[in-house]
Amino acid sequence: MRHSGVVPALHTYVFGPDLADADQSPGDPVVLALHGITGHGLRWRNWAQTYFPDTRVLAPDLLGHGRSSFLPPWNIEAHVDAIVDTLDEYAPGRPVIVVAHSFGAALALHTSRAIPDRIAGLVLLDPALGLPADALSEVADSTVASPDYTDEAEARSEKVHGAWADVPVEILDAEIAEHLVPLPNGRVNWRMSMPAIITVWGELARPFVVPGAVVPTVLVQAMKVQPPYVSPEFRSAMREFLGDQLTEIELDCDHMVLQERPADVAGYVRRLLG
Repeated sequence: MRHSGVVPALHTYVFGPDLADADQSPGDPVVLALHGITGHGLRWRNWAQTYFPDTRVLAPDLLGHGRSSFLPPWNIEAHVDAIVDTLDEYAPGRPVIVVAHSFGAALALHTSRAIPDRIAGLVLLDPALGLPADALSEVADSTVASPDYTDEAEARSEKVHGAWADVPVEILDAEIAEHLVPLPNGRVNWRMSMPAIITVWGELARPFVVPGAVVPTVLVQAMKVQPPYVSPEFRSAMREFLGDQLTEIELDCDHMVLQERPADVAGYVRRLLG
């Protein structure tokens, strides 16, 4: 699939130096940071400012998330078109290192197939793709049945007792301050479109893909996630396609790899930036 050129660019947080700065060579890669389902681009702010002050980092809100458009379609193809538009607007012609989490990592792979000549490397953080359809159906049904929260305390409790259990409290506080919003019904929820979220759960059942070209790739599996999002079949396919360009990392952490292990993630990206 090639980029259609008709999808508006995503609402994007931009960190680091302006590409017009004298120190920025036209061949220097930019970093594209993609969040996962229910997330937002501002999750990358502290990481980008701490570890990459001299590198241009683009962190968009995905479709149906944060401050990007809530209008359909929300399938993988629409996301990829919007990501390519974002690169064309904020870093035209630049090579790209993509660091991406969960569903964002699935989008990174599909984007690499749409614009293989632009992608210089991939860092895939516990990618979610090719997941069992029956499990995703249960998740979607649960989301429809309980789409929001009574109050901030309930929203916080769900994260603390789930994948965010080992995330520093100040990171969770920042997430709630930025991303939790009041609803017209008097309840609260994350800043996102529920129809878009339901659609994306279904997209995760689509078969996994490998990158569009052989590029240096770091595949990180969060070993506390059980059952795992990263399947043996996916790892095997990546090994076969990428050969010695693939680095496999197993981390003793839960699904929120960036929030738990930001220095490790920075090291993987720095390795690809050279």
